[in-house]
Amino acid sequence: MAGEVHGVSEIHGILLAAGESRRMGFPKPLLKIGAETYLARLVTAMLTAVPHLTVVIGAHAAETRAAAPLDARVTIVENHEFARGQLSSLKAGLRASASTASAVMVHLIDHPMVAPTTFSGIVAEYQRSGKPIVIARYKDRRGHPVIFGRALFDELLAASEEQGARAVVHAEPSRVGHFETADPAILMDLDTPADVAQAGLNAPARSNER
Repeated sequence: MAGEVHGVSEIHGILLAAGESRRMGFPKPLLKIGAETYLARLVTAMLTAVPHLTVVIGAHAAETRAAAPLDARVTIVENHEFARGQLSSLKAGLRASASTASAVMVHLIDHPMVAPTTFSGIVAEYQRSGKPIVIARYKDRRGHPVIFGRALFDELLAASEEQGARAVVHAEPSRVGHFETADPAILMDLDTPADVAQAGLNAPARSNER
């Protein structure tokens, strides 16, 4: 398997759900598609492709933790430094996964409509390609999820939080592969109530969009 190191062969998931949701005016993990929260939907979808999932929470921690599915395959990690940006949450997830994962599949709570087959597809492409980074791509546009191999964990942990994980992605283009998907939801970034409405989803129950 691609990325296998010293007998460690599992690809784990990391779901970043720590943001303040300021522009949404409502905690994104608790927004719903039908009767299902974004958080529950993504946990279920990601666990079709990986054996373990770390959900990183931060802002709205108590509400998000309470809404998390009760599943032995899910670990909740709280990032107390969530205000430092998305990479700080990825680092928290990596620290929780690094001892047992050969790679991590990283996804964002504000891309809730990604299909389960997209997660399983990118895992298969990572295993096939041998590339240490594999990014989902739809019609030549990169989105999420992204897989990082174990060889890049230290580089990610040392990266500047101002530049984010993109600095690692852009450092050496030859080590980046792509999973070409027909799933447009990999690009569907829901940041505001207007984004939610445009996607045809349930509007937040309360909003202070700015």
